[in-house]
Amino acid sequence: MDSWFSNKYSPNTILNTRIRKTLFKGVSKYQKIEILDSYDFGRMLVLDGIVNVSEYDEFIYHEMMVHTPLFTHSNPGKILVIGGGDGGIVRELSKHPRIKEIDLVEIDPMVVDNCKRFLPFVGVGFKEPRLKVHFQDASQFIKNKENSYDVIIIDAPDPIGEGKRLFQKMFYKNCFLALKEDGLLTAQSETPTFKKELKIMKSIYTKMNMVFPIVKMFTAYIPSYTIGIWCFAFCSKKYDPLINFQKNRYKKLSIKNLYYNDNIHQASFALPNYLKDMF
Repeated sequence: MDSWFSNKYSPNTILNTRIRKTLFKGVSKYQKIEILDSYDFGRMLVLDGIVNVSEYDEFIYHEMMVHTPLFTHSNPGKILVIGGGDGGIVRELSKHPRIKEIDLVEIDPMVVDNCKRFLPFVGVGFKEPRLKVHFQDASQFIKNKENSYDVIIIDAPDPIGEGKRLFQKMFYKNCFLALKEDGLLTAQSETPTFKKELKIMKSIYTKMNMVFPIVKMFTAYIPSYTIGIWCFAFCSKKYDPLINFQKNRYKKLSIKNLYYNDNIHQASFALPNYLKDMF
């Protein structure tokens, strides 16, 4: 018999979606983990009741998080992924031959194990030979990694529970130090659709602006995440994503994406006035 999953966009707004089957349900040391098979969104990874991945639209999130920084940096050789336990970020990184090393820091092995098993459309990323997985707290891993990475991608959960420490000024400062002199970083930065989340976003960008000389916001619409737009932070020591877009490399690679392209790269940084005011 079918059941229903309630995806809470806010305390007052809920999307109910019909579930064909529960593929996995468990509680790790860190969180409640569910993998659900839904009619409209396909298979979904749900952590503590919040949708983190859906088969229907995950490519939007993962392509934007990866290709935006990778086609801005002039020579992205060593990459750090913070979070990303579903494998989708690494799947997209695997499309870039310039990369020599990928470190992925995920706190919860149960997430990785079950995404490999039940979500092969993203779990395939863990087959990437350049990847090394570290099961530990990213806020500790990042310490004493000065001048190590060209690009850092923060695929963090929402800033609740264990995820809060990945939204602190000291964490961003440690990321800054871990980047090489021309390094850059992207991070998911929530949605401005609801007042509570907008307040959280303002706090995120205030902290980032205290650390990085270049901070910009780019956006995409991801239906399973929110009824509005989803936002991403671009933080850099040197490169501007609009000025330094590597157009020749983009054309040469001819990556077959479902969402990201050169026009989307440029357009995603166009912001409505109420978001421009954050800077």
